[in-house]
Amino acid sequence: MKSLKKKSAGGRIKLDEISAFSRQLATMVRAGLPIYQILGILSQQTESKNFQKVIAQMQEHVGAGNSLSEAMQRHPQAFAGLYTSMVKAGEASGALDEILNRLSDYLESSSKLQKKIKSSMMYPTAIVIMAAVITAFLLLKVVPTFKGIFEGLGGKLPLPTVVLLKVSDIFRKYFFFVLGALFALGYLFKMYRKTAAGKFQIDKLSFRLPVIGKLVKKIVVARFCRTFATLIKSGVPILTSMEIVAATSGNRVMELAVVHASHSIRDGQSIAEPLAQAGIFPLMVTKMISVGEEVGTLDEMLSKVADFYESEVDAAVSGLTSLIEPLIMVFLGVVIGGIALAIFLPIFKITELIH
Repeated sequence: MKSLKKKSAGGRIKLDEISAFSRQLATMVRAGLPIYQILGILSQQTESKNFQKVIAQMQEHVGAGNSLSEAMQRHPQAFAGLYTSMVKAGEASGALDEILNRLSDYLESSSKLQKKIKSSMMYPTAIVIMAAVITAFLLLKVVPTFKGIFEGLGGKLPLPTVVLLKVSDIFRKYFFFVLGALFALGYLFKMYRKTAAGKFQIDKLSFRLPVIGKLVKKIVVARFCRTFATLIKSGVPILTSMEIVAATSGNRVMELAVVHASHSIRDGQSIAEPLAQAGIFPLMVTKMISVGEEVGTLDEMLSKVADFYESEVDAAVSGLTSLIEPLIMVFLGVVIGGIALAIFLPIFKITELIH
């Protein structure tokens, strides 16, 4: 194997791009074209400039005597451990085209789930941001205008109006300080989440959040089952699969649970037993895994569990969206309606204020 020390191309590669690449690569491999020639064709067809550079560098690596999986390992920003391990298994078994099709199916499923979650959260997020901007505008610009009018009228103002004027004064006086503090808190939170302890605590808390916690757990379990099933079906050894599943789980609590389970499996335990002891997996999941181990259909059982939880996630996301929308409407009514009421209360009592 020859070594090329050329720096790997940078930039983020989208899941959809890698999925399409996998599908096209599988088709050309099945047709009997050499890998070097296939990579040359795909580098010209790919629209993403970053991905074009990655594929072109892979072609150079393959031309220098490296295998496809070895070439992919040089580009972790595009091909994760799961991907390269499955390609390596496909090369060893002579079923590379089949493995690539499975990878494409897996990536399409992952991309679909991500898009579903993101699209469901776009509307609530946009409404909350809009509400925050409107509230800030009212407190900074509108309320101070009315304050001058109220002071000119004299008299005793209603309590809600007094509170609103006080909040507006504080908000205007300390606006930049509050804004800076929010940015600082956001930055500190981001830094804390990058630490091992911080990610563990935040991921652990995410499981305990009301309503959202159940959704997060379903997403993590679905990803675990789908990834594990895909790896096993592709011929990747159990322990290697466990390591990859842990690294790609996206949740520190799940990662540690799977790592602990892999140690127990190495010591001779079954797969289901240590996973059940972790306290993360629902009983149905561990029971299905146990049955799959006993009858030798673990990949099928995991695929069925993944299908079930992915449908559960779809239903939960739709239900969460339906739940969030009325809550946002109530929030807007209370905050913005409360501000409007506090402003107009003195006007309703204008005759009492004039003296």
